[in-house]
Amino acid sequence: MSFDHMLIRQAKPPRAVRETAVSAKGKPTRAEELRRQLSDEIVRGALAPGSSLDETELAQRFNVSRTPVREALRQLTASGLIESRPHRGAVVAQPSIERLSGMFEAMAELEALCAGLAAERMSPVQRHALEAIHEELRVLSYDGNPERFHEVNERFHNAIYQGSQNDYIAEITLATRVRVQPFRRAQFRNLGRLAKSQAEHDRVVVAIMRGDRNGAATAMRDHIVLVRDEYEHYAVSL
Repeated sequence: MSFDHMLIRQAKPPRAVRETAVSAKGKPTRAEELRRQLSDEIVRGALAPGSSLDETELAQRFNVSRTPVREALRQLTASGLIESRPHRGAVVAQPSIERLSGMFEAMAELEALCAGLAAERMSPVQRHALEAIHEELRVLSYDGNPERFHEVNERFHNAIYQGSQNDYIAEITLATRVRVQPFRRAQFRNLGRLAKSQAEHDRVVVAIMRGDRNGAATAMRDHIVLVRDEYEHYAVSL
C-alpha cells in the first residue's frame, strides 16, 4: 500500500503537533490524566464493554470538576473506546477487529509518509533533535518504565511529523494517532517491548539520517505493523 505523491509547501509545524510536543515534556493536563486512566481500565478489561460512564460519578471519583471529565470522555470517544447512546450517556465500547485493523493500517501509511518526507526535508537542527530523543529512548528502554517511554515516544513521532514539513499531513497523522493511542500505549507493557521498539526506531532514524526516503517509509510502516501485532498479543494475554 502507498500514498500518491502530494504537493508539499514549506511551513512551520502545525499548532496541534507543537502543542503535543510541549505537553509531552511538561505535566499532562487533568483531562489527559483522566483519559489515560480510563483508557487503561478499558483496555485491561477493568471497565467492561457496556459499562456506564457517568460524568458526575467520575468527577466525584477523581475529585475534579466535570469539565476535564467531559474532555476526557470526548477524547475516548474519538479513540472508539466509548460511545454515546440515547438516554444512557457514555458507555464503554470496544472497536471491532476490523475497525481497529483499519485504524492501524491508516496509521502505518500516514507515519510512513511522514518518515519518508522527513528523510528528504528535515533541517540539520531537526535531525539533531531527533537523534537526541532517540538516545533518550535508548536509555529509557533499559529502565523498564513503559509510562515514561510512552511519553518520550510521543515526542519522537512528533519530531518526524514536524520534519515532513507539511502542515496538513502532520495534522491528519496526529489526529489518527490520537484515536489509536490507547492501544499503542498498552502494547508497551509486553515483556521486552521497549527494547524492540527502540530497535525499530533505530532503523527509521538511520534511514532518515541517510536521506533515504523509501527506506525511512518502509522502516516506519514495518514499525507500526509490529505495534499492531504487539497490541494483539497484549489483548490476548489479558
